[in-house]
Parts: sequence; C-alpha cells; structure tokens
Amino acid sequence: MLREAISDKLVHALGVSPERAGDRDWMRATALAVRDRLVDIRLSQPDAAPDGEREVSYLSLEFLVGRGLRDNLGNLGLLDAARGALADLGVDFERIRKAELDAALGNGGLGRLAACFMESLASLDIPAVGYGLRYEYGLFRQSVIDGEQREAPDDWGANADPWSFQRPNAIVTVGFGGSVREEVGPDGRMRRIWTPEENVLAVPSDMLVAGWRGRRVNVLRLWSARSAEPLSLEMFNDGDHVGAAAARIRAEAISQVLYPGDSNPAGQELRLRQEYFFTAASLADLLRRHLEAGRALADLASHAAIQLNDTHPAIAVAELMRLLVDEHDLAWEDAWSITQEVLNYTNHTLLPEALESWPVDLMEGMLPRHMEIIYAINLAYLEQARERLGAEDALLRRLSIIDETNGRRVRMGNLAFVGARRVNGVSALHTRLMRETVFADLDRALPGRIVNKTNGITFRRWLHQANSGLTALLVEAAGAGVLDDPERLRAIEPLAGDAAFVERFVAQRRHAKERLADLVRERTGVVVDPSALFDVQIKRIHEYKRQLLNILETVALYLAMKDDPDREWPSRVKIIAGKAAAGYAQAKLVIRLANAVGALVNDDPDIRGRLKLVFVPDYNVSVAEAIIPASDLSEQISTAGMEASGTGNMKLALNGALTIGTLDGANVEMREHVGAENIFIFGATAQEASELLASGYASAPTLDRSTRLARALFEIESGLFSPDDPDRFAPLCSAVAHADRYLVAADFDAYWDAQRRIDGLWYDQASWMTMAILNTARMGWFSSDRTIREYADEIWRTPAR
Repeated sequence: MLREAISDKLVHALGVSPERAGDRDWMRATALAVRDRLVDIRLSQPDAAPDGEREVSYLSLEFLVGRGLRDNLGNLGLLDAARGALADLGVDFERIRKAELDAALGNGGLGRLAACFMESLASLDIPAVGYGLRYEYGLFRQSVIDGEQREAPDDWGANADPWSFQRPNAIVTVGFGGSVREEVGPDGRMRRIWTPEENVLAVPSDMLVAGWRGRRVNVLRLWSARSAEPLSLEMFNDGDHVGAAAARIRAEAISQVLYPGDSNPAGQELRLRQEYFFTAASLADLLRRHLEAGRALADLASHAAIQLNDTHPAIAVAELMRLLVDEHDLAWEDAWSITQEVLNYTNHTLLPEALESWPVDLMEGMLPRHMEIIYAINLAYLEQARERLGAEDALLRRLSIIDETNGRRVRMGNLAFVGARRVNGVSALHTRLMRETVFADLDRALPGRIVNKTNGITFRRWLHQANSGLTALLVEAAGAGVLDDPERLRAIEPLAGDAAFVERFVAQRRHAKERLADLVRERTGVVVDPSALFDVQIKRIHEYKRQLLNILETVALYLAMKDDPDREWPSRVKIIAGKAAAGYAQAKLVIRLANAVGALVNDDPDIRGRLKLVFVPDYNVSVAEAIIPASDLSEQISTAGMEASGTGNMKLALNGALTIGTLDGANVEMREHVGAENIFIFGATAQEASELLASGYASAPTLDRSTRLARALFEIESGLFSPDDPDRFAPLCSAVAHADRYLVAADFDAYWDAQRRIDGLWYDQASWMTMAILNTARMGWFSSDRTIREYADEIWRTPAR
C-alpha cells in the first residue's frame, strides 16, 4: 500500500514520472505519502482538549526540527515498510532521505529543546500546539573560506517543504505603532483604544508532529509575515517600482532571518517586531480556537497552559492583558488573574546581558498600548512589594520591570516573572543559581514561583534514529521494551563486563566512526583515522562555552608532541562544530583560530597524524546525527555557573561518549546518574568561579605558574598560526591574559591534567568501553518524556499518558 501511495504522489502530486524522478522527487513523494497518514491521525483526534485537561501552547522563537522523513516514519512504525516499498521501486531510502534539507527554524540548544519537547508532548498524548516563526532563510548557511566563517542565506524552503500546510483561514492581523485614545463604551465604561499605524498579516503554516507509535499528532504552527498592502499601484505606475514594494519588504523582513544583527537601532527594532509579531499572532489564534470550541474566556485557565520558552515571547504578558481587557471587555482584575494562571516562563540563562531588555522609547513607539499596560502592571506589583516586604527604594528599583539606571529599558525577564504562574530553570544548579542571583529579589517578592525542570532529549531522534546500530544491540540485549521506557537501559549494566557484548558494542562504534570519517573528509578534505580518539565539541560558538580552552589545550599538546615526538602519544582527532553569531567578532575569531591551528597541526610530519583538529562547517541537526554516535569524548567545558543545562552532553553520553566537563548545568546531575568514576570533572565550581571573579581575579599570576598555557599564548601571539598577520589572534590572547572573564587561564591546568588522564585510559580500551556502556545504561532519566511529565504534572496541571 505504501509503495502505491508513493508512486501516486510522485506522478499526481509532483507531476514526475518514475523514469525522470531524482532523489529529491522520491523524497518529496515519500514525505507526502507519510504526511497523509499524519493527517489521518490528526483528523481522528478531537479539535480541543477534553474537559479536565489543558492544551499546551509552547511559544518559542526557535524550533530546530531537523529532517522530518526518518523521524516521522520511525514514530509511525513505517521505517521498514518505507525501505521495502522504495526498494521495490528501485530506490535507495538512505540516499533519498539525504535529499531532504534541514528546516532552518533554529540555531542551538534552545531550538533543539523545543523540538524534543514537541515530540515528547505528542508521544505522551498531551494536546499541544507549538508556535513560532517560519523563517525564510533561517540563521545562515555557514561556510569556511580561508579559515573564516562566511554567512549566506539558508534557503531551505526553496525546493518546497513537503511537511507543511498553509492555513489561510487562520490569518491574524498584527498591529505596530500608532496611537492610543480613550473612549466611553455603550456600558459607560472607559476604554483604551489602540489604533495601529501599520498592520502586518501573520500567515500560518502547520507542520504535523508525530508522537511515538503514532499515539498523537500535534501541530507546530509557524507564522510568516505578509504585507496587508503588498504593492502600491499608484507609486508603481508613477515609476517608483522599488518604493512601491517598500511596505511588503518591511513586513516580510519580520520572518526572513533568525536573530538579525541587533548592533544598530534598525536591527533592534526588527528583533522586537519579530518577537511581538509571533507572540501576538499566537495568542490571538489560541483565543480564537478557545472561543470556537464554545468555551468562555473566563474559563481559559481551565483549558489552556502557555509556556514561554525564554524571554523572546515575554511580551505575551502585556499582549494577553490587552486582548482580554481591550478586545474582549474583561475587567482588569479578572484578566490579570487569568494571565497569571495560564502563563509560565522558562529561563535559559544566568548571563545578565542575555536577559533581554528593550529601550522604553522603542517600546512606546512600536507598542504604545502595551507600554501603558506594563506601567500599570509594574505600579501595582511594586506597591504590593512595598507593602509585603517593606521594600526600600533600592530593592524596588531592582524589582521594577522598568530599569531606570540604564537609559530606561523594559526588563523582559522581570515582566515574564511577574506575569507567570511558574518560572522554571532547566537544571538543578541553574535553578538554584536563579534563586541566588538573577531572580533573587523577585523570588523574595513572589516566593514559590521558581521550580526546576531539568532538560531532556528525545531518545527516538538521538538514539533510535541517529544510532540504529547501537539501538539494535540494546534491543537484543535489554528487550524491545527499551524502546518505550528509557529506564530499561539499566538492564545492560551487567553486560559492561561481558566480552561478547563489549565486542559488538565496539564494532557498532567503529562503524559509526568510519561514517563520520567519511563525512569529515567530504566536508573538510581532512583524512582522519577511525581508530583515533574522537574528541568532540559541538555547540554554538560562544566565549562562555570555551571552545578557546579546547583550542589552547590543542596548541599546548601540539607543542609537547613537537618537543618529544618519539613519546607514545595516543592518536586523537579534535572535532569542533558550531556557528558564531554573524556580529560576534570574538566567536568568529575562535573559528578562525581553530582552522589555523588545524591547518598547521594536521600536516606536520613530526606529529605523524597522531593529533588532528578539524572544524566541520554548517553544523545542524543532520550533522549532529552523524557526529554524536561516533564520539568518544564529549567536551562540556563551559565556565561553571554560565551554562543553564546543555542537552548535547546528554545526547553524547547516551550514545557512549565519556564526558570531560565542569560542574555546570546538567553535568552535575549527569555525574550523579552515571557515577563520578565514569565522568571527567575538572575546574572551578560555580561558587568558586563566582568568588574568584568577585575577588578581582587577574590571570597574570596564573600564567606565571602555567608554563604550558603561557607558551601556547606566546606562540599564537608570535604568529605561528598566522605568519601573514601575527596580530590576527591578539584579541583572543588578550582576553585570556588580561580580563579572563571566562576563567580560561584559571581552569587550564586542571583541564590539561584531565586530558592526560584520558590519554592513559584510552590505552586501556577494556576500561574505556566499560565506562562507555555504563554511560549509555544510566542516561534513561534524561529523556525529554520525563521532563514533559514533570511539566505536565507540576506546571501545566494536565495528564500525561
């Protein structure tokens, strides 16, 4: 039946004959046939959550969903059937699935977490809608030219995304700018009327998200911006052909690019427009569907739960109040009660600069009615804080939604906190630090709101699909129940010492490493030995994630090997991948240094191939699916206290990589689960890091003690890796030698020592593989199903099945 469906889609939906069809045609035809089955499941479900349950609306500026074909086939139990159907048609499934482009709807952990959560929501049969933006060009497509990151538009949708439906019957009009006036209504009540100066159409497209074994299909609704007036015919006919399209260009810019540069006023304005646009459209859609289900707005909190994924949708607090009070005539007190019952906020950062704030002038010009509402919320909240706490002016200034000390800005984190029923961190350490640092005052003023929900990952994507060889071995060893209950992975613990099992575990890892070696050669031209230790750091490039620490250790190791080339050094391949924000000069310079170090080290005959460093360009979900199953060592080396959780650490450990890391984010809980003896922890703790930075720490004395680090910095500054421009990497060296805000110098020697312990263990492959197997066996708790059950029980108050 599936074979006939694929053939029919190829001919009648795509208009292509089997004889002329290419890989992309076959991929799209297969996807359309699978999509039909998703639609059937979706249409068999009730339109609204039943009484006693709440539908979850998950608002996120990113959803890093990756390719959809294998994911949907796997969750529907049709993967083998699809392989067979395509084989009957003379088509290789593995070849055509690679023709699908990754959907460019996210960048890093925030977006991948949102995608994992959407899959788990469906797998646990929880009614949910994900809301975000349908970016035309995503973040960017990364290439490396002469060692430098170059950005180009990621035109991922140019070849027709086969998974999406446009929903023109659900278009929402979103306003910007304009003025607010007062008007007396028919009932004699005074009302504030907002008249926007500009209206933009939010056009929804739906992606269907299948849960495990097809239990439920939920919707990911993504908004595209379109102008209400796409072309001024008068201007066009007068000869101003460019000006005639100005309104369309301005409107469509909202959904073109993820995280446009915001180093200038125009970029800041566009970012705020993006955030308000998708939030306003999503809330309007939610209320429309609630009313169409025959329910009263007064009952909204009994039927809906809204999760704000970071501060990007924090304007939802003011927008929901505006909708309830201005558009639906609810009394302020009733609207505020509903708002605080339905909204919940996930915080993802402890870095003050990453907690969004917007200039009051910008907000007042773009969203004048919302600023009135924010002022009113702030006034009432501060009055309550003064009465309850006897708060003095200094505390009230810190509590205020309006920051008066920095040019008057709206603190979006404070707004989200005040308007939310629950505020959650994403690891135990992160949540504790939220209470002690960035939200200490708010926690005192509004106690009981902060809760912890440690992040998780979907095992269907990151084990079943990314690593089919390991999955088959686990099913054989622990039973098919391991596919449904990740905690059953514990059953393989006794096999960590079983010679036959270990041999097969090693064999599947070797196969994965050979595949990764092929990908590295294709993308970089560098040939790597699959028998070497694959040492991997794959994540967004940022100073606090400390890719620079990894590179400096590589330089120090290279110099040590040059000094003693006859010593028995274990073969090691350092693999780094990730994107730096287009305007983040230091992060982009880190990428350039990585490539410069690799260019010299990889071809040095004295090293004899025993150390290589490769930077894999254009990191995305599909690249991660190739790297993670082949990784031996997982670098989770952020400055302690700065990483909220991390999820790459979970994916890598699940697939058998050993972790070298600081006690930061979810590394703390990973150590508790896998055992301190099965993870390599080094460096300052969060408390030690905080105390060190607060004490006026300077790195100069550390450099005096650390001869290896001092020499590595000297060789970089002297131009060893940039002979054409010796000063090229001076900003990186200066950041370590002087400010050292991210404690690279402070942690270097501990990191070096941990890496040398790893060298020794690598020679003892029996012990290494025992530790790798135990890591896989003990990672079941880090399933996103567990995380979502906790959200459902403690935050959303709705059943998970």
